[in-house]
Amino acid sequence: MRKALRGLLALAVLTGTVGVGGATAGTAAAATTEPDIKERVLAIPGMSFVEEKPYEGYRYLVLTYDQPVDHRNPAKGTFKQRFTLLNKSTDRPTVFFTSGYNVNTNPSRSEPTRIVDGNQVSMEYRFFTPSRPQPADWSKLDIWQAASDQHRLYQALKPVYNKNWLATGGSKGGMTATYYRRFFPDDMNGTVAYVAPNDVNNNEDSAYDKFFANVGDQACRTQLNSVQRQALVRRDEIVGRYQKWADANGKTFKVVGSADKAYENVVMDLVWAFWQYHLQSECASVPATNASTDELYKFIDTISGFDGYTDQGLERFTPYYYQAGTELGAPSFKTPHLKGLLRYPGIYSPRNYVSRDIPMKFRPGAMADIDRWVRNDSKRMLFVYGQNDPWSGEPFNVGRNAAARDDYRFYAPGGNHGSNIAQLVADDRAKATAEVLEWAGVTPAAVRKDVTHAKPLAPFDAKLDRPVVDRQNSLRP
Repeated sequence: MRKALRGLLALAVLTGTVGVGGATAGTAAAATTEPDIKERVLAIPGMSFVEEKPYEGYRYLVLTYDQPVDHRNPAKGTFKQRFTLLNKSTDRPTVFFTSGYNVNTNPSRSEPTRIVDGNQVSMEYRFFTPSRPQPADWSKLDIWQAASDQHRLYQALKPVYNKNWLATGGSKGGMTATYYRRFFPDDMNGTVAYVAPNDVNNNEDSAYDKFFANVGDQACRTQLNSVQRQALVRRDEIVGRYQKWADANGKTFKVVGSADKAYENVVMDLVWAFWQYHLQSECASVPATNASTDELYKFIDTISGFDGYTDQGLERFTPYYYQAGTELGAPSFKTPHLKGLLRYPGIYSPRNYVSRDIPMKFRPGAMADIDRWVRNDSKRMLFVYGQNDPWSGEPFNVGRNAAARDDYRFYAPGGNHGSNIAQLVADDRAKATAEVLEWAGVTPAAVRKDVTHAKPLAPFDAKLDRPVVDRQNSLRP
């Protein structure tokens, strides 16, 4: 009997249906009929293997998929787009995640993946290296081409993962998930977009002025403005130190023009960055107006980050700034408390963060189209925002008939750019969780009877369950 059992376990391991550390229910029975998941995926034309990293209960693969440079004209060539696969079981739902930036190549799980206890496909956004065509035709970096990347990868993987699919992402990833749904509304069974800004009219940003006039309490707002002003009053001393730091660390300022110009951008980010990643409870960490320059320098670097506007800091995010300056738009806000201290009018814009050898022309109307679709035609979409997150100043509006279309928008009280479903008030949290389970097709009987019983199907894993968004220095979603 023991020999027979050992033989069956060995066969299960060889066929790949037992993950590192154990199998989910039902997979062992299929072990003799299903090939290894890695073999199944690599059998898809255009797939290439990069590496595998063990994680208990899963198979975790890093792969690439051949994508057309131009989905409208596939004959123009291909590039290898990097993605990762966190495989639980092919009989579970799959979550399609993107950050909108580089893909993280270490095992991780988004909140919807934990809620549905499913698989996760995480895709790198086109033009973020190494997923960049060579030579790079930047005109092929737009929201439709990126959505087409997702659509094509989904079509390739759907025969393997044939249960329900959900799309998700945080910040720029939430925007990406929304655009994907707009252009390919029938691919996903539902979409969960976290802290996703919606800049409908790039020339109208008064919503941000209203936000900064009301966020947090008056004392914190006043002190942040005072410190931001003091950072410019002492700019010559601090810029000198900034330049020395740059020289010592091989940092340059060719794109923005000088350390002084870079510093003005860093300081402009200060108040926004504080509220983006910090909480009202952290206002006590804001230095006094008469704080030493050493303390002020450290605070600016901690909140805004001196690296962000160096050539080296900008290069990684060139694709984002290109998109911000051609389709997405970028926020602007009034700073009357800095009157007389700003030296470079107009420098605080995406065009100044992208090398001049890359042509850029803004295409108005792209975001208005997305906005109209979300308001009027979207279905089974869930938007989560943080009450104190600046990017919530211009959120997506699900429209008057949202309930009929199974669309929702929730706010985490006092939440920042890391807000998620778990941080919602109890009724909203239960409703949001229940909707995700329903869209994924895995609603437990108890939840069908009483929505207040809705909770994630998988236990929390501190190593695997990452924040909604990774912290970004400089003003980026």
